[in-house]
Amino acid sequence: MQDSDPAAPGELPPGVPTLRAADLAEMPPPPLVLDGAGRPVEPLLVVDASGFATLPPPVRRRAVTALRGSRRCTVAVASGADRVPGELAQAVDLGLTAAPSAADARTIAVPDVAEALGTLTQRFADTPVAALTYVWLLRQSAGLPVPAALTAESAAYSTLLAGPEFARWLAGRGPARAPDDRAHRVVSSRVGDVLHVRLDRPARRNAVDAAMRDALLAALAPAEWDENLLVEISGTGPAFSAGGDLDEFGSAPDPARAHVIRLGASVAEAVHRIRDRVTVRVHGTCLGAGFELPCFAGRVLAAPDTRLGLPELAMGLIPGAGGTVSVVRRAGRWRAAWLGLTGTRVDARTAHAWGLVDEVLDAAPVAADGAEQSGSAAR
Repeated sequence: MQDSDPAAPGELPPGVPTLRAADLAEMPPPPLVLDGAGRPVEPLLVVDASGFATLPPPVRRRAVTALRGSRRCTVAVASGADRVPGELAQAVDLGLTAAPSAADARTIAVPDVAEALGTLTQRFADTPVAALTYVWLLRQSAGLPVPAALTAESAAYSTLLAGPEFARWLAGRGPARAPDDRAHRVVSSRVGDVLHVRLDRPARRNAVDAAMRDALLAALAPAEWDENLLVEISGTGPAFSAGGDLDEFGSAPDPARAHVIRLGASVAEAVHRIRDRVTVRVHGTCLGAGFELPCFAGRVLAAPDTRLGLPELAMGLIPGAGGTVSVVRRAGRWRAAWLGLTGTRVDARTAHAWGLVDEVLDAAPVAADGAEQSGSAAR
């Protein structure tokens, strides 16, 4: 292990313990060490990517095997304008570079590598169990059928509901607000062969609660049995959806039933089943479920003011509306790791470049019935 020397821009930052790939080749998979209370110790493993490409093939293979066998979150860091070599990038959970020209689907370009590593380190210090659970799910999600991947996500999410990290967030949230009128959540109408479904809870930024979940399932049901019916989903007000209703977080009777409810009433799975006929128009704030659910659709159109993010890890949870499944399938597990672990919100242009949306519109999305879905002006 080495401590990097004072770094020039784009170099490994000083004071960050790292491993060289050659060192990894000489050891078993770096273990995840737990303290006496079961909390992970140094769950983040930083790998210096420099020199990896020049190693003999057997050494590279041994290093990759060690990384893939580790339960720690592995981050490869490229120096200067170098890329993280593909074989190494494929083996780690995330790659970082300070050079935009060296970024790709597995390596994120950041303005300051030291700051990015600091953000990741803080996430693992604050909610290590949720962060590690998230990373482990991402590793397996892409290789599973969607229903199986959703089952794995739900089981992990439900387990975290009983954990101390979520309990700490819940205590800090304070008492839940009184519920609003639960009778009205979604507006749906059929025009020819197109079913228009609109989230209609603008006073709560279309936050998804149990009532909206059930209303969405009911609204989508006709498209499940009519294979000629196209679906367009949009949202009323300044935001497509700010995600799950925080006032309902922690209200499940127990983790086991939370798991059954999540899978038995899964909007994500319903959208996935008809994905080739679904278009989602997003705008404004799209967080949590408001980001995860659209990614299941065959086509996502974004207004210029769209910003997408995954805030759940700060609550001691993981994305629970299908994000470990849908975001991975659109943008890859490495970008999904960055978004979830850091809470970074990406704009419409970045979302398009990463494959999270299929088109950025010139103005706010407008439904076929003429109702503008956002107050933003055309740009």
